[in-house]
Amino acid sequence: MDWCRYRFRSVWRLAAPPDAVYAVLARAEEYPRWWPQVREVVPVDDTTGTARFRSLLPYDLLVTARVLRRDPEARVLEAGLGGDLEGWARWTLSPEGAGTRALYEQEVEVRARLLRLFAVPGRPVFRANHALMMRAGRRGIAAHLRSV
Repeated sequence: MDWCRYRFRSVWRLAAPPDAVYAVLARAEEYPRWWPQVREVVPVDDTTGTARFRSLLPYDLLVTARVLRRDPEARVLEAGLGGDLEGWARWTLSPEGAGTRALYEQEVEVRARLLRLFAVPGRPVFRANHALMMRAGRRGIAAHLRSV
């Protein structure tokens, strides 16, 4: 097992139509407005940007994200990741009743030196940290969607 590789999967059920959710998720530069752990997103060009994340751990993750797929018809957003995390992340949205089922999938390898040093003992903490970040993101986007 490679202790520095992670696969994450989260499902958010949101009380807003899929197109409205897609519109919010497609504007990554606005994530810090509603997702507390996304501290900063800086666009580099039309398809690339840098992001800084921090959850409970006293450590910032710096990532460069590049659009791999932006498909409003299929409601799929996918980005390639480099920097402290290397891999990909994808949102897939589908209607669910009057709302949206937002599936988030991510496969990454931790590249940050300090986090690699703590790969084995830190793995449960890193997974819990990610889960807390996703829970806060779901709450944040739900509140954001209610306000717009």
